[in-house]
Amino acid sequence: MAEVRTDGALAQDFVQFALDAGVLRFGQFKTKAGRISPYFFNAGLFNDGARIARLAEFYAARLIDSGLEFDMIFGPAYKGIPLGATVAAELARRGRNVPFAYNRKEAKDHGEGGSLVGAPLAGRVLIVDDVMSAGTAVRESIGTIRAAGATPHAVAIALDRQEMATENGVDVPHSAVQYVRNQLGMQVIAIATLDDLLEYLDQRASDELRAHREGVLAYRTRYGAV
Repeated sequence: MAEVRTDGALAQDFVQFALDAGVLRFGQFKTKAGRISPYFFNAGLFNDGARIARLAEFYAARLIDSGLEFDMIFGPAYKGIPLGATVAAELARRGRNVPFAYNRKEAKDHGEGGSLVGAPLAGRVLIVDDVMSAGTAVRESIGTIRAAGATPHAVAIALDRQEMATENGVDVPHSAVQYVRNQLGMQVIAIATLDDLLEYLDQRASDELRAHREGVLAYRTRYGAV
């Protein structure tokens, strides 16, 4: 398995990987906000050992390259659970061993009980998830982490869509990522952004894929966060 580059090409390599895996697709897709998006990113399709191992390499490379300091990883249910585990494993392979934990949607009333599984939440906690649309999972994770006496420190995601969030069905000028950064004071690290996707379509894509650039750019112009 090839090592992930940690220079400026990392985001472009990730876009190519997501396309090859069928995780990133073009067409017409309805988002949770009711918008018709010209592209769709479904991290659930990183669904075999090789793909999720490669994905973890991208997360780990971006995290190490960022210089971010943290004490443990938290993966919010459901997609964050395998992400948190595999990223922790990849970081350990690279010499940085950190504990990880995740939550259940419903607390158990038998066995060890509770809603948390894994290492006790402590210190500066990095939340690992796939994308951040409304920021709901992150807000819930922040509450869980604080309730355990730990500090929600930063968030790592695969793709920053860079589009306006919605509140009570109304578009707001900031994205969920910007809200977490500016209002909650937490660093957000993304492997790639919508701007990186546009750069890929402009410079590296085949003619067939490049045909989608205008649609993606129009979507960015209309719904892009300020």
